[in-house]
Amino acid sequence: MTMRTWLKTLLLTLSIGWLTACSEQSDNSSDTQTVEKAKSYRWKMVTTWPPGFPVLQEGAERFADNIKTMSNGRLNIKVYAGGELIPPLQTFDAVSQGTVEMGHGSAYYWAGKVPEAQFFSTVPFGMTARGMNAWLYDGGGLELWREVYKPFHVIPFPLGNTGVQMGGWFNKEINSLADIKGLKMRIPGLGGKVFAKAGGNPILLAGSEVYTALERNTIDATEWIGPYHDQRLGLYRAAKHYYYPGWHEPGTVLELTVNERAWNSLPADLQAIITTAAQAENVRMLSEMEQKNLSALAELKQRKDIQIHRFPDDVLQKLKTLTDETLQEEAAKDPKFKHIFDAYQAFRQKNDAWSDISENAYLAIP
Repeated sequence: MTMRTWLKTLLLTLSIGWLTACSEQSDNSSDTQTVEKAKSYRWKMVTTWPPGFPVLQEGAERFADNIKTMSNGRLNIKVYAGGELIPPLQTFDAVSQGTVEMGHGSAYYWAGKVPEAQFFSTVPFGMTARGMNAWLYDGGGLELWREVYKPFHVIPFPLGNTGVQMGGWFNKEINSLADIKGLKMRIPGLGGKVFAKAGGNPILLAGSEVYTALERNTIDATEWIGPYHDQRLGLYRAAKHYYYPGWHEPGTVLELTVNERAWNSLPADLQAIITTAAQAENVRMLSEMEQKNLSALAELKQRKDIQIHRFPDDVLQKLKTLTDETLQEEAAKDPKFKHIFDAYQAFRQKNDAWSDISENAYLAIP
């Protein structure tokens, strides 16, 4: 055999070996993908909402149904309302610990554990749903949110928004800030801190407890959501003075939380399905909330046994001042809170500048 023939034989042998290895690798990769796509997952989601709760609990269940359909049954999520599997205000802990794979609630419910998470829920006199969606999806907010939840092994997604809420139901008229002093009110999050600074006594209650507490005078006032849910809960039977606007919750983001380990166990296509379904439900829930609120408000206005009031301007201005003081105080004592506060404020300033000459200017047309 000549040297040239030997070299040709060697090159041919190496080429065949390389092609065989590539084929085997491709086959193995294909086999792995096939196994992943054949595997099915059964997950649990717990929420903070009462059973059958319109829009919010229904939206969480619709989200799960859509995922089942989009994944062709490969990801099946069983949804449990607050108290059915986990107490309503323990959903974050359940997801963090891996007791369940998913949760649905709002970030201000975990303020005692993660104070800075409140910026991803709502801020008194802060951004509305439009601004919050812009910040979270395209302004770096979601990345910050995931940075905040990372130590808890939780991955968050926006999943719904209440829009601008009502100011709440009171058993007496609010004519000045003095009328707030000593008042026991169900009001969560940063709004509760501002309310306390104004002399009130904030109480944190799950939705299922609100009506009973107000009816029995355990509390003197309560905010809940908006006309539709307030009417459904029958709050007009327990208090006669209904106030607006919802200074404390101008655009409350609802959150999907996913356990990090569970998320990492999914193939990329199922992760994409969850992401897309969450975005779709985020829009759907806000739209449904707006439609139902406008219809319910028209009905409440017909009632003769309640009075719908706007908070006096001086009360709103004082609450706004107290909000600024509260945020500065919280930021001064907590560097994590300050980090998110600074990012929120930076985006909000740009959002407000645009709103002033776009939506606000349009709405101000006589």
